[in-house]
Amino acid sequence: MEHEAFWKTLDAAREAAQRAGQSAGEALDALSAAARDADLYERCRAGAEYLQKKLGNFRPEVLLILGSGLGFLGDEVEHPAFAEYSAIPYFKHSTAPGHRGRFVFGTLRGKRVAVMQGRMHTYEGWSMADAAQGVRVLRLLGAQTLIVTNAAGAVNTAFHAGDIMLIRDHIKLFGGSPLTGPNPEDLGPRFPDMTHAYTPALQEAARRSAAELGLTLREGVYMFFPGPQYETPAEIRAARILGADAVGMSTVPEVIAAAHCGMQVLGLSLCTNMAAGILDRPLTEQEVFDAAEAAKKPFSNLIRTTLEKL
Repeated sequence: MEHEAFWKTLDAAREAAQRAGQSAGEALDALSAAARDADLYERCRAGAEYLQKKLGNFRPEVLLILGSGLGFLGDEVEHPAFAEYSAIPYFKHSTAPGHRGRFVFGTLRGKRVAVMQGRMHTYEGWSMADAAQGVRVLRLLGAQTLIVTNAAGAVNTAFHAGDIMLIRDHIKLFGGSPLTGPNPEDLGPRFPDMTHAYTPALQEAARRSAAELGLTLREGVYMFFPGPQYETPAEIRAARILGADAVGMSTVPEVIAAAHCGMQVLGLSLCTNMAAGILDRPLTEQEVFDAAEAAKKPFSNLIRTTLEKL
């Protein structure tokens, strides 16, 4: 971004701190936060340039972000090239169990793909912008489509553990936004429209793929909760009243960032368990991994077949 915009941001933060009567330390914190936000585009560009040098002429068309226990699809990529998150400038690392923390680049069903085996969550201490950084970096590399998956708790009592849900929309009432702070115009507009954050044409491609495979594909609304604690039964009842069909701790930051930078988006939830209070038993992380393992074949078949239709 332009240096002039950067310094304007710092000046605005300084003035705001003075008006609020903040101490020197508090003002320094405000300046540091402004600097991080103002430098967002440069940090994403640095990551994209690192990957571009590593990949040569390869340009991904599709970014796949794989949720808890679902990273197996990255192992099916043909002619793979790997990039550890820890090696990419300014990129955060994934600490969640079942998240390997690397990109896999190659081809899958004839499409040039970048697969994120693991994502960043805000419950790990990362910001919403950190959680969405992979989307922005890959957009700068040329990716036009995002396929995002997650392990979710089923809120809709007509669903069952192991069901796959096509995300038609989402609800986010908690936390900030990956777009908070100065807007990098090179990535997208200040106020992006979210009416069709989940691309209708890609939803139809997933429906056709499920029909061809003989899979039951649920459809519904995904609601974001920050975690890391599982939701309470009361929160699940509230989510159901609001119109949610499944809940989880990811996906929404990446989808907001993708909508902001003009990407097409397909979202799929694997309902690994019934949400809190529906069954009279506690929720466990092992339940999530067991359900992901059981759904490995149908879930990966659905994504592969849908890729062919893009």
